Amino acid sequence: MAVSEPLSPSDQPTSPTPAPDAPARLLGRTALALRDALAAGELSAAEVTEASLAAAHAHAGLGAFVLLDEDGARVRAAALDARPDDAAGASLRGLPLAFKDLTDVAGLPTRRGSAVLAQAPAAAEDDPLTTRLRAAGTVLLGKTTVPEFGLDAYSENPVDPPARNPLDPSRTPGGSSGGSAAAVAAGILPFAPGSDGGGSVRIPAAACGLVGLKPGRGTVPTDPGEDAVTNLTVSGPLAHTVEDAALLFDVMTSPEGLEGRTGPDLRRFLDARAAGEPVAPVRIGVSTASPFSPDLEITLARPALSALARAGAALAAGGHAVDEFVPHYGERYHRDFRTAWTSGLLKAPLPDGAEALVGPVAASFLASARAAGPEQIATAIGRLEAWAADVRGQFAAVDVVMTPVLAFAPPAIGHFLALDPEENYAEQCRFTPYTSMVNVLGLPAVAVPVLRDEAGLSWSVQLVGRPGAEGRLLELAGHLRLLLAG
Repeated sequence: MAVSEPLSPSDQPTSPTPAPDAPARLLGRTALALRDALAAGELSAAEVTEASLAAAHAHAGLGAFVLLDEDGARVRAAALDARPDDAAGASLRGLPLAFKDLTDVAGLPTRRGSAVLAQAPAAAEDDPLTTRLRAAGTVLLGKTTVPEFGLDAYSENPVDPPARNPLDPSRTPGGSSGGSAAAVAAGILPFAPGSDGGGSVRIPAAACGLVGLKPGRGTVPTDPGEDAVTNLTVSGPLAHTVEDAALLFDVMTSPEGLEGRTGPDLRRFLDARAAGEPVAPVRIGVSTASPFSPDLEITLARPALSALARAGAALAAGGHAVDEFVPHYGERYHRDFRTAWTSGLLKAPLPDGAEALVGPVAASFLASARAAGPEQIATAIGRLEAWAADVRGQFAAVDVVMTPVLAFAPPAIGHFLALDPEENYAEQCRFTPYTSMVNVLGLPAVAVPVLRDEAGLSWSVQLVGRPGAEGRLLELAGHLRLLLAG
């Protein structure tokens, strides 16, 4: 059932079914299977690259890419095939990737979805994450669609066609990693790196039926290292399977030397899965409380609640202790987070009079950030620091906190932009009431698909772990997927 307008929570389908695999995979294989076929010489980098480019053209209507570097990708693939011994130790040799149009890739412009940067020159050098993934042997296909400056939970901007959801192209794939998620879900890419400042990996993962890992603050070496609530954004993988997410995450967190890289966490994880070893039981607190209340009314669609209940029942049957968890978030989070979030624009390289050059949401954010001033911003950030310390203490009562990811189905393209900027922002918070708090807390979290509804849309849960628990979260996410499949 395809619709042109978002379903209200009361209209959501009520007969959920288990989620099948994501709709398409590059060459019908997982990223791990592609990696192994490339390493064994069963496939060449050129063959995989051509398949990826062909898929990009076949799904051009999804708006996943703002730029395809076809010539550069072919040259890179040919070089990898011509010198296989040079890349024999590169753990992702020959696998195609793309980066959000917020990340610098040498030789390609970084436009950030904004008319202000529409004529930006090609970047002179790679972002550190780009450098790391190049060193792993990847083939970079281009740049993917983002909202302007990565601000929004949908991937529409003033200068590029919108990114669309492969599960229903009339709907958004979420944001800000929406173009990357669409490319993975459509089978254009085997997996993709994303960035997450308020849910920007987990939101599109949930919208498109993918696994999306947000690491804890400071976990990925190429991310900024400041341990503060103002350091919201981290890099993380989007993938079809937990194992593929672990593979990409392994390389993203590896030391500088990538030769022969298969880190111990990934080896343990994959070996345990292959051997069918039991997963150690954990204490899981299930919560539907949102820190955006009471300022905003949060209403969960029935499939969001069904996914949460189904995941809880599966994990309990799998030997985990699953209980209700009711944290106390106070009453200022919504206002303080908005102040901190919008103040980030003040650090952007914007010309004078930028409000007249950017889209209405970015203009509204920029104006309110300037109006707040340094003292008000510092006060809000100080309150968020205290809030985060308190909530981390509450979360420590369990091993994992489980919440929904999305409150309602991904809306139709244009839904958010039809609202005035203030209501647009509030609607985004109502859409994603559980994601930004994890960035403020600095904790790791993973979005895991649980079921599909009658419209074919995917519904996920979010597992939030303790500091440094990314490996445990991946293990639990993998166990959940096995339990659901059984």
